[in-house]
Amino acid sequence: MLLVKNMNKKIFSTTALLLCCLLQCLNVEAQVAKAERVCGSWESEQHNLRILVYMQHKQFRAKIIWFSDTDGKPMDYWRDTRNPDIKLRSRKILGMEILSGLRYNARTNSWEDGIVYDSRHGRYWNASATIGKKGMLHVRGYWHFKWIGRTINFYRIR
Repeated sequence: MLLVKNMNKKIFSTTALLLCCLLQCLNVEAQVAKAERVCGSWESEQHNLRILVYMQHKQFRAKIIWFSDTDGKPMDYWRDTRNPDIKLRSRKILGMEILSGLRYNARTNSWEDGIVYDSRHGRYWNASATIGKKGMLHVRGYWHFKWIGRTINFYRIR
């Protein structure tokens, strides 16, 4: 009888441990899925910029996949002429990575600690992003403090 009780306790303990591990795995999987909501193609509210957000090396990044400010010249023509690094001034705007280093913060449901590059002015800014209740992506470029910055809003296109 004592042997049966001890076996029941071991089975219960093992089952409880496995259940806890399973729930933890599901929670981690849910957080990963939530974090990856930002991935995909997005177009700016002004309809002049499209970006592709993707994950690489546990960081979220974005690159330009289309823009309309071409003055009649093909997108492939435009270069990063205002980049502070002279070596990068000949790189193409189309396909250029403009956002890097974002990491998902599950506590705040936001992507934080990134860097965004503004090719029009050749400047790098701190960056964060959120997805609003209506599904809009809000990318904030700021200088040290979030209240010193600018937000660009995007809607999902794919």
